[in-house]
Amino acid sequence: MPPPGLTIREAREVDLSQLQLVREAAFAPVFASFRSILGDAIYEVAQAPGDQSQGELLNACFEASSEWSLYVAEVSNRVVGFVSLRVDEGAGVGEIGLNAVHPDYAGGGIGTALYDFALDRMTEAGTRVATVSTGADSSHAAARRAYAKAGFSAAIPSVWMCCDLKGRATASAAQSA
Repeated sequence: MPPPGLTIREAREVDLSQLQLVREAAFAPVFASFRSILGDAIYEVAQAPGDQSQGELLNACFEASSEWSLYVAEVSNRVVGFVSLRVDEGAGVGEIGLNAVHPDYAGGGIGTALYDFALDRMTEAGTRVATVSTGADSSHAAARRAYAKAGFSAAIPSVWMCCDLKGRATASAAQSA
């Protein structure tokens, strides 16, 4: 059950600095988990640029050409979360994109309320299927539970694998010697 006083509304550009703070706080443990899983060498090359550009993705939701709609969750007039969504009416598919709840408000039903709100918008637009992507690592466990709670049940497991070629070359050279 969401906290009393929760409101969900369309995001405004004046919200952007607070949205970025929510995003940074919510994703800090995820990015730390990625670094831990991949190790520093691979993380810095393969993952860090994407993590660092995430703020630009949020900024882009405010561009006139964006296909994403962005909504904020407020508690007592404070922005505490957000969800982006897009709808492909021709295909009948809606997608939840970048979303987060500030860790101080996690577990309080705000994520579920945001997902229900997004799914309602998609239903109103006539979509038949909603999609969302998330990680399979432990730092995304809460997100997977929240998506399941909102009704997402069919999933295609995926694994993203990396190879440190510099380390591979060093190991190959050592084996050849």
